[in-house]
Amino acid sequence: MVDISRRVVVLDLDDTLYLERDFALSGFAAVGRHVEECHGQPGYGAECVRLFEEGHRGTVFDAALGALGLSAIDVGPLVALYRGHAPEIALAGDAARLIDRLDGHATAIITDGPGQTQGNKVAALGLYGRIGKVVLTGILPEGCAKPHAMAYAMVEQWSGRPAAEHVYIGDNAAKDFVTPRARGWLTVQILREGHIHPCIAPTPDHAAHHVVDSLDDLVLEPSVRA
Repeated sequence: MVDISRRVVVLDLDDTLYLERDFALSGFAAVGRHVEECHGQPGYGAECVRLFEEGHRGTVFDAALGALGLSAIDVGPLVALYRGHAPEIALAGDAARLIDRLDGHATAIITDGPGQTQGNKVAALGLYGRIGKVVLTGILPEGCAKPHAMAYAMVEQWSGRPAAEHVYIGDNAAKDFVTPRARGWLTVQILREGHIHPCIAPTPDHAAHHVVDSLDDLVLEPSVRA
C-alpha cells in the first residue's frame, strides 16, 4: 500500500486510467467502417487489429492497406479519423474506484499525445468536471511533452501547493517520473496487465518511488481540496 494522502493527485491517462489498446481497437473499428463504406472493402479494421496484436505500431495503417491490396488509398485521412474519432473506452475498474475516492481531493491529469485525441479520451472517460486540472501537452508549445517541466509547473501553479505535496501516478518510466522526481514530487508507477509500452526506467532517476499493480493499493485519507 502506498499512502498518497494530503497530496495533490496528478494522473497520467493512457495505460494508467484505462488500457491504451482499447483506444487502438476502437480506432481501428472506426477506420474499418470508413474503408468499407467509402471503398467497398471489408476487413480493414480486422487486419489492423491483427497487425497491432503482432506488435506493429507506427506502420499499422500502411501495412494493412498493403495486405489488402489497397495501397492506392491515401493513409492520411485514415490516421486523422483514428486520432479524431470519439473513442469507445472505459475506465479500468480500479481507476473508476480511485476516481470515486478522489472526490473532494485536488486532482489533475497530465497526458501526452495529440490534443484532440487526448481530449476526446478524457471526455469519453467522463473525467471533465471530475478532475480539477487537465493538461494536454499536445496543445502546449512544441517540445513540451513529458518529460519537459512545463506541464508539471502548470499543475503546481494551479494547485498553489508546494512541489513536495504532489504525487504523479503513471505507467511509462521512460518519461513519466524523472521530472516530477527532480521537482520533489512523490511518484507511483502502475504496471497494468495489457499495457503497451515497456515501462522500463532507463536510469535510476527515471524510476518511480513506488510500483503497484492496482490503483486500489493507494491510500487516500483524508481528502484534500484545491
